[in-house]
Amino acid sequence: MTAHYTSKHGQVAKRPEEMYMVFTDLRNFAQMIPQDKVQAEVEADFDHLTATVQGFRIGLRVDERQPYRLIRLGSAESPVEFVGVLHFEPSAIPGRTDFWIDLDANLNFMMKTMLGGKLQQALDKMVDGLVDASEGRMPQMPDDLRG
Repeated sequence: MTAHYTSKHGQVAKRPEEMYMVFTDLRNFAQMIPQDKVQAEVEADFDHLTATVQGFRIGLRVDERQPYRLIRLGSAESPVEFVGVLHFEPSAIPGRTDFWIDLDANLNFMMKTMLGGKLQQALDKMVDGLVDASEGRMPQMPDDLRG
């Protein structure tokens, strides 16, 4: 059963072109994983990223790029099939981007019950963290990742 999640929208203090250029190369995602907090093996190139976190191997691949508007990511070598879309739309405020994430995940009933709320929270926290970082604030870290 496919479950759909949409994050909150955030006003990121960067232009859509700047945001797109950072996220278009999956090697940049690899640099965002806090190595001192999360035990992970990460392999990345421009189009693919694979990470083994807490024994689970999760892979991403870029399925589509629409310059300065969206990047569609699909699962590869992952225990759960998913498609994520990163949206970069010009904001009404000059120099800012309206950013949000859509996620479709193939979850059975039990997984949806266990993970559904956590996935929604994680998407919203990603948007909040990106907004905070773009404005020079330290993003909120989950308690279990704080040192």
